[in-house]
Amino acid sequence: MFRALQNSLLSLVYPQECRVCSNSVDDIRNGVSCGECWDKTRIFSGSEMLCDKCGALLGENAAVVPVRCLQCDGYHFEKAVAVGVYENALAASIVELKNESHLSWRIESLIRTTIEMHPGIFEVDLIVPVPLSKQRRIERGYNQAEAIAAKVGRVTSITADAASLSRRVNTQIHRVGMDQKARELTVKNAFEVQRPKFIAGKSILLVDDVLTSGATTSSCARSLKKNGAGTVNVFTLARAVLS
Repeated sequence: MFRALQNSLLSLVYPQECRVCSNSVDDIRNGVSCGECWDKTRIFSGSEMLCDKCGALLGENAAVVPVRCLQCDGYHFEKAVAVGVYENALAASIVELKNESHLSWRIESLIRTTIEMHPGIFEVDLIVPVPLSKQRRIERGYNQAEAIAAKVGRVTSITADAASLSRRVNTQIHRVGMDQKARELTVKNAFEVQRPKFIAGKSILLVDDVLTSGATTSSCARSLKKNGAGTVNVFTLARAVLS
């Protein structure tokens, strides 16, 4: 009853268009997208064929044995998981997260579901958000990866640490059209560990909004491991589908 009243007030006082289809958002829990666009968004359920290391979508039906995409073999993290594909409502939610550091009820619910689906990934000592450069953080006012990491920390009761890893340079933003080599070069030596004694020997969960090729998270994992960290897993809200 209270939620219905909230949704009615939302439509009257602050009518909001869906960021995907421009129809009305009829449920405040869905954030900036309508229910129909959420229904059209591919959320991972465990029935898909995903790369066993980087989480790339390889097919609609799960394989009977673990499979690899062969493009991530040299990456420095152990395993990456995501909520779903970077498209439709999930993509719109992530774009909004770069403007407003608030996670919708729908996003928070999906984070919880993903944690329940992959408990081993989240059995770590520390949660570390992928850092922004000082310049980009000043421009935005916050780091969206920290907001995601904080939520994961609250659900798992694991400390989220935004101080141990920093970005040394303001690297070029990765675009889907960039090739793998270009992505790796933009983040080579871009990250440094500020508190090596604090992370030494610890298993770490890296958190970001989107995993595109994996070059950024691999570079972060490399820096963490060079400074004594143990295993490094990755969690993102979305996984880009690359051609």
